[in-house]
Amino acid sequence: MATLTIWRFDTPDGARQAVRTLESLAASGLIKLHDAAIVSWAEGAKKPATKQLHNLAGRGALGGMFWGMLFGLIFFVPLLGAAIGAATGALVGVFSDVGIDDRLIARVREQVTPGTSALFLYSSDAVLDKIKEAMAGHDQPELLFTNLSNEQEEALRAAFAEEPDPPVK
Repeated sequence: MATLTIWRFDTPDGARQAVRTLESLAASGLIKLHDAAIVSWAEGAKKPATKQLHNLAGRGALGGMFWGMLFGLIFFVPLLGAAIGAATGALVGVFSDVGIDDRLIARVREQVTPGTSALFLYSSDAVLDKIKEAMAGHDQPELLFTNLSNEQEEALRAAFAEEPDPPVK
């Protein structure tokens, strides 16, 4: 089962620093990293900076379209007005199918604010206790969301035209 995890940090650099920890955990076999993206919001900035971490992206990566649409929905859509209401509705529908509903979007919008950062991580085979323990050393992270059912993972891949990883023999 795949996991889409959102970790919020109390500093603009916290998410970037946590990536090194995750890379170390992956090297130890405690998590399989498929894709990740960082949102970093400096104090005084009007909007956050976003970055997909291509160096983590493997065969199961979600791709820039997924991250761009998700971040647009979370951080920028309210600024665009009613002219794109139908498109917004379609986006919300796609993300709701994979467990990213209005409540989660609102929660991320409320909590990822100037002076904070967030790490959006798509992974599998995580030893969650060890991940939480390792993340505890980074700017008091808060876990906002985790876990996708098999159906939600399939819907996510279908929505963004990603092929599932072949079964391991």
